[in-house]
Amino acid sequence: MDKKKLQIARNKIDNLDNRFLLLIKERTNLVNQVIKIKKYKNQIVDNERINKVLRNIRTKSIKMNIDPMISKRIWTTMIKSYIEYEKKKFKKK
Repeated sequence: MDKKKLQIARNKIDNLDNRFLLLIKERTNLVNQVIKIKKYKNQIVDNERINKVLRNIRTKSIKMNIDPMISKRIWTTMIKSYIEYEKKKFKKK
């Protein structure tokens, strides 16, 4: 094993993780805007929208030569996490 090459690859992953965090912050800000727009708690989960997002991610993953199962798991986890976040933050009836 080439430890120097391994460290370089890990540093690149760390840098990418930092960029992901910035995107998550931006996504969270947008979710906060969405929470303000929704009037009722039952509007938080939109299964039609979730299915559309997951279909689009699958299609794009295949086009970009990314294993679609990895993308689906990431997006499903993210969607579930934001649903819980919205439920926690939602203040209206």
